Amino acid sequence: MEQATEAGFGGYEEFWPYYVAMHARAATRWVHLGGTLTGLAVSAYGLARGRRRYAVALPLIGYGTAWPAHFLIEGNNPATFGHPVWSLRGDVRMIRMMLAGRDAELAETARKWLAEHA
Repeated sequence: MEQATEAGFGGYEEFWPYYVAMHARAATRWVHLGGTLTGLAVSAYGLARGRRRYAVALPLIGYGTAWPAHFLIEGNNPATFGHPVWSLRGDVRMIRMMLAGRDAELAETARKWLAEHA
């Protein structure tokens, strides 16, 4: 399990609101969603066609679209740089919430965290 002491988080659930706050802008979240789903689709297609090298599409396309969104849209560094395992878990959770129509809940979580840590 990943240690949180460097960044001051007591565990993943404490990290989660911070992770969402690093995706405060809807555009950042949607770029993550698009990149992850595109990478997943390309990987699945390749694997279904017997081309295992396509499996690298998920991290390449997923991170290749998500990281620039942090720099260009959000103006921050990806949380992955400090907590890669928790960030991956957070990305999956965030995308599941978005697909379930809960993007407004993510925006509110980000707003609250940023207001408390201004």
